[in-house]
Amino acid sequence: MKIKPLFDRVVLLPKEAEKETKSGIILPSASAEKSQIAVVVAVGEGGLVEGKEVKMQLKVGQEVLYARYSGTEFSLDGKRYIVVKQTDVLAVLE
Repeated sequence: MKIKPLFDRVVLLPKEAEKETKSGIILPSASAEKSQIAVVVAVGEGGLVEGKEVKMQLKVGQEVLYARYSGTEFSLDGKRYIVVKQTDVLAVLE
């Protein structure tokens, strides 16, 4: 199945939260926070959204930081995805 977001929406594949610190300490799953870093899987076409022209600035494959409580989560083929508005993406990681 293929995912095609509409208008100013972006489909993200969240990265797994770190399970070990840089110094080698293993974190229990209960203390691990939800990761806010994801890879862009699909991008909508933009267009006229709420009376304003929206130009999409994200591209498939970019690694991004997104707002913690934004979007709608869903599972497809055993993977967890999140759909957010382009404005919920805070930064592109380079």
